[in-house]
Amino acid sequence: MTKNRLSKILAHAGVASRRKCEDLIFAGKVTVNSAVIKEPQFQVDIKKDKIYVEDERISKFEKKVYYVLNKPLGYVCSHDREKHKKLIIDLFPTKERLFTVGRLDKETLGLLIVTNDGQLAYKVSHPKFEIEKEYLVKTDQDITDLDLKRIASGISIEGTFVKPISVSKVRKGTVKITVKEGKKHEVRLLIEQIGAQVVELTRIRIGNLRLGSQPVATYKKVTLEELELAISPIEPN
Repeated sequence: MTKNRLSKILAHAGVASRRKCEDLIFAGKVTVNSAVIKEPQFQVDIKKDKIYVEDERISKFEKKVYYVLNKPLGYVCSHDREKHKKLIIDLFPTKERLFTVGRLDKETLGLLIVTNDGQLAYKVSHPKFEIEKEYLVKTDQDITDLDLKRIASGISIEGTFVKPISVSKVRKGTVKITVKEGKKHEVRLLIEQIGAQVVELTRIRIGNLRLGSQPVATYKKVTLEELELAISPIEPN
């Protein structure tokens, strides 16, 4: 009999990232052989145990799939259809269980990885791996040299001080900001501290993976090998 941690089984089955699977377990939404299990380290055998997540049977390992999406406005990285009308998963005409690697808020566009591979999601989104994320930010005013210095100096968010890796001016009113922490609304808050407002925010890079000219609201299927670029050190220019 081959057993593994419950959280690992759920992540490998494409339920969600490892962290999200642990949250589901702690919330009492996972049962094994009709018993609610709240311990992520609980040992299970997917071939013999009856594992359910919110009444849906997890019966086998799913084939891992990987997509790169250019996220459009108005869509959210959630599965909660009661709260949101436009979900990222609605853009994929597939029966595969998919989730986003990290999140972009409703008003942010750009590069988003969508998969059912919990291990890949963990490696790309967890702060300890320090994967860079680069954003193109259009604002409602010109950005001066002093503004750039203020943005680069960082900001405190929810009690944690964060500082961008780099800040550069692209043209009047437009800057590029690269971060590692990925705190909620970090880029928007960095811009707001100089008294400007974000007009358009687009993520253009994750690690070495770039959005390029991919049209908005389109996705392309990629391989794990291609996505591993996203968790590699940035190559010097």
